[in-house]
Amino acid sequence: MLITTLKQIGMEEKQAKIYLACLELGKTTIKEIAKKAEIKRTSIYDVIDEMINFGYIKTTTKGKKVKFIAAEPSELKEIIRKRESLLNQIMPSLNLINNVSSVKPKVWFYNGIEGIKQVYEDLLNYRDTEVYGWASDDSTNLLSPEWCNKYVERRSRRKILLKVIYPLTEVTKYYKNNDKSQSRISKTVDPKKYLFKMEINIYKNRVAMMSAQDKIGVIIESEPIAQTLKTIFNICWDNLK
Repeated sequence: MLITTLKQIGMEEKQAKIYLACLELGKTTIKEIAKKAEIKRTSIYDVIDEMINFGYIKTTTKGKKVKFIAAEPSELKEIIRKRESLLNQIMPSLNLINNVSSVKPKVWFYNGIEGIKQVYEDLLNYRDTEVYGWASDDSTNLLSPEWCNKYVERRSRRKILLKVIYPLTEVTKYYKNNDKSQSRISKTVDPKKYLFKMEINIYKNRVAMMSAQDKIGVIIESEPIAQTLKTIFNICWDNLK
């Protein structure tokens, strides 16, 4: 009954089970949550990251150990109220998008550091897929190595394989050396000849472009544009050692 109701207010089934387990256990660990919720421990990490973003779960640390706490039941009402408020704010934009002809590409613009993070987050919605792109170390310097490493871990857990070309710098050497463990295949170019100042990711029917220097990001949803850029990527890829 409780799981069904929580699903009706927006939680997925695993989220509902994890929330109820945390609520009953108090401050708890992934291992204890997995046992109580009867969910495989390996599949909890991605779900709990999303729940933290939604506000359903909070974290606390004791030394190096991270523990998880369920949001108070009264807080769920506030979370829903905020979602409704946000939806009302963006409703005019949604209506404009809905009126755009399906023939035209859809374009979303993002500003600032948080905006660039949103562009990266979009990619994580497409599990078990391949991504093709060009990268630089500018984003790592802007967003911080800590954020980027955590993002790479989340991408790897979602089984998203990245095929990427980037200039070989001190920053990108680290990623190059960890390709296998981070679900990535990479080729490098001489930074003196080819220094990229932005990042491009091609996935499904989308193209994401991020400029750390300008602090802007763009997502274009268009099958012809995505397919053409993927072809250009493959030409570059095939001609690199």
